[in-house]
Amino acid sequence: MTKVGGTTKRYYKETRGIKVSGGQWVRAGTVLTREGHRWQPGLNVIGRTHLTAGCDGIVYFSRKRGNYRRAITLVHIRPQVEVSVSKSAKKKSPATTRTKPQANSASQ
Repeated sequence: MTKVGGTTKRYYKETRGIKVSGGQWVRAGTVLTREGHRWQPGLNVIGRTHLTAGCDGIVYFSRKRGNYRRAITLVHIRPQVEVSVSKSAKKKSPATTRTKPQANSASQ
C-alpha cells in the first residue's frame, strides 16, 4: 500500500474506482463508483463522479459510443421485484362467497 500524504486521506489512489461487479445484488444507496470519470450513470443510478444505486437490484454494465468514437461505460441497476406470498394467499378461497350486510339496529 502506498503511503498517504497531504492533508486528507479521502482522495488517495487506492480508494478510487468501481466498487461492485456485474451481476451483483445491491441495496439502494450503495456506492457503485468513486472518483470515476470512466463510468456514466445509467438507469436507476444517481450521481456524476460518485455513482450511487437509486434502488435495490442487480448491477449490469453497457457500452455506447461517445464523442470522437470514445467508448462510454454505463452503469445500470435492474430493479428486483420481491414477491412475498403469505400462507393464506396460497389457499384457494372461493371468490363468489360474500357475507350479507348486517342490519343496523340503531335505525329501528
